[in-house]
This record gives sequence, structure tokens and C-alpha cells, in this order.
Amino acid sequence: MTQLDGTADMGASAAIARIDTRQLLKTMHWYDGFVVALANPGFIIASLGYTIGSIGALGALVVWAGSMLIGVLQNKIFTEPATMFPDRSGGIAIYAYEGWRSRFSFAGPMAAIGYWAGWTAVLSIFGLTIGSLIQAQWFSTATWSVNAGVHLSLPRVIGIAVIVGVWLTNTLGMRPTKIVGYLTGGLLMVPLLLFTILPFFIADYHASHLSFGLFAAGGSTWGIIRLAITWLYLNGWSCYGVEVCATFAPEYHDTHRDTSLALRSSAIFSLLVFTIMPLGLGGAMSQAAIAKNPLTFYVTVLRSEIGSASGIVVVFIIASFVLAMNSATMDGARALYGISRSGMSIKWFNHINRFNVPSRGMDADMVVNILAVLFLPSTVAILAASNLGYFVCIAFALSAVVLLRKDRPDWPRPIKLAPGWIVAAGVLAVVNVVLLAIGSVSFGLTGYGGWAEFFVGIGLVVLGCVFYAYRKLVQDHEPLKLTDPPSAAELAAGIAAHSVAMGSPSPAASLAAES
Repeated sequence: MTQLDGTADMGASAAIARIDTRQLLKTMHWYDGFVVALANPGFIIASLGYTIGSIGALGALVVWAGSMLIGVLQNKIFTEPATMFPDRSGGIAIYAYEGWRSRFSFAGPMAAIGYWAGWTAVLSIFGLTIGSLIQAQWFSTATWSVNAGVHLSLPRVIGIAVIVGVWLTNTLGMRPTKIVGYLTGGLLMVPLLLFTILPFFIADYHASHLSFGLFAAGGSTWGIIRLAITWLYLNGWSCYGVEVCATFAPEYHDTHRDTSLALRSSAIFSLLVFTIMPLGLGGAMSQAAIAKNPLTFYVTVLRSEIGSASGIVVVFIIASFVLAMNSATMDGARALYGISRSGMSIKWFNHINRFNVPSRGMDADMVVNILAVLFLPSTVAILAASNLGYFVCIAFALSAVVLLRKDRPDWPRPIKLAPGWIVAAGVLAVVNVVLLAIGSVSFGLTGYGGWAEFFVGIGLVVLGCVFYAYRKLVQDHEPLKLTDPPSAAELAAGIAAHSVAMGSPSPAASLAAES
């Protein structure tokens, strides 16, 4: 059972969330969670060029702002379950598991592997993007490539090297991870300013570039609707990802206050960025020019803004992508650890290393993403393949909020939402199911992929079910059931763990945890 404890360390007691023989330390404040979620503005940098190239700047504004608005509403909804299970690592996948386990036991492992897939894909997406930017800025003549079963080029080699570097930093514990997060988060502010505000004041900015290409690209009425839904689907993970703050609930000093503040502040900040950036960058270059170079057009914009100093800002952009990869590694590894600890996946992931981090999940992240860099053709293809599972998780998690209100009305809820928000959770669950059902099979409309990415996504969800079956039948020696309602003893233990985890550490413990 989870408990809050004090562990002697150089004469002080560190506040910890005890898990087996090693612990996740309670070393985070709400602003630490906000810095982790700063990865989300970086997500739009990696994908915006593809959106503008497909449906124009104004079309991109509609789908990005629309997706982010949904993300803001969902973040508000997730504040309730985040404080219902403050001792549980794993984020929204844990809510899906708890809400659905008495009705459909496979919902938890499907949501869990989908959640992990959505976040782990960041490593390969941004590794490739970093490699492409470095090539465009400093090695533009190095255009060699190998396509013999695997895809190999200079950007891919660079991407693999960055993935290994981020893995190494994260396995050494929270202190170096937080240092990297703050450094890269601070550097991110520079490109955000240059891509959201400064483009409006350069000579190359023209309102005529702000095209609305959704109608032309979609053709028929149904084609337009399908294309809009497809981009809402593809952008969904980038926008919804602000829920990452909930994953660290067991590691916040004040679980109630810090979790709520982190979720709210990250969502509002991302909404502002995602609304302004399509207008700024979309007016600086034509849709055709951006479509030709959807990843590297930023270099052209920077040269128009600041000339030869663009190389310095590219370094800042790369730093922002490292922040995204850092956040993804932190979140994805904790998701694998949390689902394993809850009995939804193989026991191998239920491990904390001597630096108090779930290193085996990080190992899995590194290996899977190196394979993605080598075998998948583009960043948006990687996103499409991982997005399917993430939407499965979102739909299960939102509906779980409704089910938990019905099934566990007396469970402690430090943040209890008004009934209208519970209705909104159900509505948004349906909306996301529609986006998933149509968007996942319509990826070919974007011009950047097709059915292969859909089947990779399906395969990941199936893999989650296989891991769950192996855990139950082979490792736990239990029958595989379609329903797995919690026992009275489990519920009592969960409520007891909740009461302990919601306690605030003493000042001395907080100082020790920071030391």
C-alpha cells in the first residue's frame, strides 16, 4: 500500500511517496509541472508546417485552436480524478482503468498502451525534427540517404543521438531532468516570441498569405468535413498533451493545489500560443512555400526576422524540442510504471532504479523510438501511428470520469466538479470517439501517409491487450476476465492511501526533498 514517509538523508527527512523498496520523491511544485507542459508549444512547431501546407494558415488556425479549446476543457475535467488518485503514477490511463475495470477490464491496458504510445512518439518526432533543422542550418549539402529496408540519413543519425542523450539524462534522476527542463524551457521563450509576435512586424509579412485552404483541399462537403476531422484528430495529441501535469500528482509537494494549478496554467498558456502562431507564421510565407518545406521553413522565417543571427535561434528551437523529448520520457516511463504497478502490463516495468526513477520504461522508450526513426518515413507518419492509441485513452479516461461519479460517489474528491462538467466529460468522450473513428482512417487525405500508419496504431493497442493477458495468465496466475471490479478491501485501501498521499509534507521534509 502507498504511504507517505520520511527517510533520513544527511540529518533531514525527505517527503516521499513510498512504493515498494524505492520511492518517487515529492520534489515538484506546480510550476515544475508547468515547465514540463511547456513541451506542448514545441509540439505545434513540429506539426504546424504540415497543417498550413495542407489547408492554409486560416484553416490551420481553426483546427489548432479548436483542438486546443477541447484540450483546455479536458484539463479542467481531469482535475477531479487527478486528486482522487494522488498516490497513483500513470496519469489519465489510471483514470480509464479505475472507471472501466468493473465493466470492461481490457479498457485499462488499451488506454495505458495508447497513452504511452502517444507520449513516447515525441522522442522520434522531435529527434527527426532536430536533425532536419541542423541539416538545413549548417549541413545543407549533406543530402545523402539510404533506403534499403530502413531509412537512414544525416537527420536520422542526429535524431538517434539526441534520443540516446535524453534517455541518459532521465535515467540519472529528477534533479538533472529538472535542470534540463528549466534550461530548455527558458530558451523556448525566444522562438515562441519570434514565431508568434515578431512575424507581424517583418517586411515579408502579408495578409494575402493567410489563406483558408480547407474548402479547396476538401472538395465536396463530406470531403471538407473529413479533412477537418482528420486534422483535429492529428492535432489532438499535441493539444491534449497538457494533461501531462496530472501524471506527476504523486510527486507534487501539495497534491491538491499543485496539480490543479499546473493543469490550469499549462492549458491557458498553450491555448494562447496555439491561436497566435498560425497567424504569425502563416502570414510570413505563402502556403505553397511552407508546404514545400514543412519542417525547415522556420529557418527561412528566422533569416527574414534576424538575418545571420538565425543560427543562434535555431539552437534555441532545438533546445525547446529537447524539452519536449525530456517531458515525453518523464511521462511515458511513468505511464509504463504506473500501469504495471496497477496490474495492467508486464511486471518488468514495475521498477524504480537507484535514482528513484522508472528507468525500464525509459529503456523501452529509447529502443522503440530508435526503431521508429529507422523504419517510419516522416514525423507526421509517426504521429499518425501513435495518435490512434492516445485517442483511445482519452475517450476511456473522459468516460471514466462519468462512471466514477456513478460507481464511487463517496470516494474522496478534493476537487469536485459541478454536474455540468460531468456532462461535458461525456460529450467530449463522444466527440473524441467520432474524431478517432473518422480521422484514423482518413489520414491519406492530408497527403502525408495512409493505411500503414493506421495498422501500426491498431497493432499497438493489440499489444497492450497481449501484455495484459500475459500478466494475468502467466505472471499473476489468475484467470483472464472481461470485468475486474475492485474488492471492498481494495476500495478501503485506496481511500486510506488517498488520505495519506493528500497530506502536505513538513517544511523540513520539503527542504530535504529539494536538497
